Amino acid sequence: MKAGVYSSEETFHQSTVNRNLLPVTRIVDDDRIARESLKWLVESAHLTTQTFESGEVFLQQFEPDRPGCVILDVRMPDINGMELFSRLKQSGAEIPVIIVTGHADVAMAVRAMKAGVFDLVEKPYNDALMLELIQSAIISDRDNREQRSKVTTIQHRINRLTPREYEVMAFILNSKQNKIIASDLGISIKTVELHRANLMNKMGASSSTELVKMAMLAGVENEI
Repeated sequence: MKAGVYSSEETFHQSTVNRNLLPVTRIVDDDRIARESLKWLVESAHLTTQTFESGEVFLQQFEPDRPGCVILDVRMPDINGMELFSRLKQSGAEIPVIIVTGHADVAMAVRAMKAGVFDLVEKPYNDALMLELIQSAIISDRDNREQRSKVTTIQHRINRLTPREYEVMAFILNSKQNKIIASDLGISIKTVELHRANLMNKMGASSSTELVKMAMLAGVENEI
């Protein structure tokens, strides 16, 4: 098993894990046989699934806060796969989407990749490769959610800073020493040290280097 790939012995004990924390593979396909076949394949790897017979039903029941991935058939009568993907993006949902098609061409593949589709799979697909792709999508979603959570936490901490602490942080991010900060702000070095200690504590940063990394992650360095 690849490193980082989930197994039934690790994370998929549904009786002991909150269902909302379990990644789920959403399968959207109007073809019942194809839908159930893919559902069986995914569940054979001890992965949780949800199936939807149409794009509209999927949009009505989609839970964006629940991790996982989405597999869309490109040709459906109500909403085709690419249009459904576009509507997902417009709603602000950030989740890996795999498009399945029976007749892919280069133009479609390029269009899908440029739009941000996780991958495009042509039928008939290899079961093992499809499972590997799904697991990769789930891992990607997990990593992206963790990253977004970190950014949110950092932004929340920044919002707790006083205006003066924010000013001092701006100087720190620009590699200014306490003496320069004190001179530019017209305050004493001891006051700078106090503000510096307070903001580092609020930010949860143990060093200036860590503070810079946090600011870069949250995109703050571009605003200062």
